[in-house]
Amino acid sequence: MVPNLENLPRTIVVERRDAVPVVRMIDQRLLPYEEAYLETSDWRMVVDAIKTLAVRGAPAIGVAGAAAVMLSAYEAADFDDFSQRLSAAAAEIEHARPTAVNLAWAVRRAMELAADMARDGGEEPAAIAEALFALCEEMIREDEAVNRAIGRYGAALLPDNCAVLTHCNAGSLATAFYGTALGVVYAAFEQGKLRRVYSDETRPVGQGARLTVWELSRAGVPVTLICDDMAASVMAAGKVDAVVVGADRIAANGDTANKIGTLGVAVLARHFGIPFYVAAPRSTIDLSLADGAGIVIEQRSAAEVLPRPIPGVDVENPAFDVTPAHLISAIITEVGVFAPNDLEKELWK
Repeated sequence: MVPNLENLPRTIVVERRDAVPVVRMIDQRLLPYEEAYLETSDWRMVVDAIKTLAVRGAPAIGVAGAAAVMLSAYEAADFDDFSQRLSAAAAEIEHARPTAVNLAWAVRRAMELAADMARDGGEEPAAIAEALFALCEEMIREDEAVNRAIGRYGAALLPDNCAVLTHCNAGSLATAFYGTALGVVYAAFEQGKLRRVYSDETRPVGQGARLTVWELSRAGVPVTLICDDMAASVMAAGKVDAVVVGADRIAANGDTANKIGTLGVAVLARHFGIPFYVAAPRSTIDLSLADGAGIVIEQRSAAEVLPRPIPGVDVENPAFDVTPAHLISAIITEVGVFAPNDLEKELWK
C-alpha cells in the first residue's frame, strides 16, 4: 500500500510572477469543503494568514515567517532605510503567534542571512531580497526532507497491523509537505504496517475533524474521526496501538507544547499502557527553556469556543497545553529517536 501523496497540496510555496515574488498558501480556514489558495506579494497578508490560521502548524508557520521576511525585503529595497524597515517588519512577523518556536527560528535565520550579507559583502538590498527568496526555496525543500526522515524513524517504532491515534493536525498541511506525526503515518502505511488512524476532532477549531481526516482520506489512508471525548473509550476497547502527535515547542527537558487536549490524550495513553510519541523537527526544540513552565501559551478569541456570547459567561481558550516529559515515550526527530530527557545531550553533543 502506498499513500497517494499526489493528492495532497503543497501547503506553502514561493514563486515568481513576471519577476514579482509571490507566496502561495492553501487557505486552511475553508477546508475540508473548499480548497482555495491565498496568493500575495504583501508580507502583511502573510502575517494575517498566520494569525487567522489560514496557514498553521509549526513547520509551515516557520516557512511562512521566512517568506514574509523575504517579501518585506523586496518592499524595503526601494528605500534608503532598508535595514530599519526590514528589522521592523521582522519583529512584527516573529510575534504573529507566540507558541510555535519555528516561527521565531525561521525569521531569525532569514535575518541572520540578511545581516551577514550586509556586513560581509556590503550587498545591495535587491541582492539581499533575492538571497532571501532562494533561502525560502531551500527551507521548503529542507522541510520535506526532514519530514520524510521523521516518518522513517517513526514508522520503525510501530508494530505491524497497528492503529494510531493522533490529535490536531501534524500532517502535510502543518508543514511545507508530508508532515511530522502524519509523516510517521504515511511511512508506516507505505510499509504495510498501518491498518487505521483514529483522528480526534480537536476542539474548538477542529483541526482533526477538518484537516487531518481530509488529508488522510485524500491520500487513501484509512481514517476514523472521533470526538475528543471518545479517545478513552477507543483506547479501552483495545483499538489503539500507539499515539503520535506533533509539537509546537519542546523544552530542553522534553516537556512539549502541542494543541490543547494533547495533555489529556497523553494521560489516557499512560493509563492504558499505550506508547505516546511526539514527532517534530529539531527546529521545534527550544534549549533556551529548561522546562515547559517557560513556554508561552497563546490565548485565542472566545468566539472560537462560543460564537455568540452569553451574558455572565467567561470563556478560557488556550491554544495549547504542555505534556510533561514523563508522559512521552519518545521524541522522533529527523536525526533519530530520543528519550525526552536525552534531547539536549544527544542532539547537541
